[in-house]
Amino acid sequence: MATAAANKRLTREYQNIQKSPPPYIVAHPSEQNILEWHYILTGPPNTPYEGGQYWGSLVFPPDYPFAPPAIRMHTPSGRFQPSTRLCLSISDFHPKSFNPAWSVTTILIGLMSFMNSEEMTAGSIGATVVERKWYAARSKWWNSTGGGSASKPVPGVQNTTKGVANIKAGDGGVKFRAEWPEEDAANWEWIKENRIDPQTGKILPDPEGAPIQCSPEAASLRRRLGSNASVGAVVQGGQAARDAGQGWISRNKYWVMAGAFAVYMVLARIFGEEQVVG
Repeated sequence: MATAAANKRLTREYQNIQKSPPPYIVAHPSEQNILEWHYILTGPPNTPYEGGQYWGSLVFPPDYPFAPPAIRMHTPSGRFQPSTRLCLSISDFHPKSFNPAWSVTTILIGLMSFMNSEEMTAGSIGATVVERKWYAARSKWWNSTGGGSASKPVPGVQNTTKGVANIKAGDGGVKFRAEWPEEDAANWEWIKENRIDPQTGKILPDPEGAPIQCSPEAASLRRRLGSNASVGAVVQGGQAARDAGQGWISRNKYWVMAGAFAVYMVLARIFGEEQVVG
């Protein structure tokens, strides 16, 4: 339960962020708990996250602002592990470095700045630009379907597994819809207009005789999502290949070392014979 000071401070910060929202950022406290905030970062132009809808949560301690919040991003981004606490100087990993003068706006601007860097920390992951653009293209679909666990908005929770910070994997987008009803409705319109399969997040083939979508936005979306499994396979296969490569070297390190030594001995013998002949 929030202290009176935390309640007063967070109420004032919500009023401030409503009056003057920072670029590409919206946020609000949960109706049930002022210590639980939800935010959406919109991917800025000229970044791998452009147009992406990144939903996350801030869970503040009862004695805020004298201690920092736990920071999570729930939407897969190719930058952070979904629904995982992030180790940042502005998060609960570093309570001694937190400045009580910092606000929700400061925290979210700092998070966006870190997201657009390549610095690694606990909770962050590496990915290619192509992979991050692919995640950005799927972000609205993921938020409103819970990753494809529901074909349409439905009440209740489906196929739930234990989640983090009240976010349950496979919930059919229930939690996102509860916190962001207007954004969720807009997402479903976007899903319908762009013929996105709610179950898979892929673009459905145009029905015979339907007008072809020629807008740059539609063409770009098709390139990123693909009308079949090829794009997803590239993204997932890329990581699998990296893991497989690292695993093969690890499993066969002695053979690799033996091969390298054999090559060294052959080269040494060749160059030694050349010197004797010379």
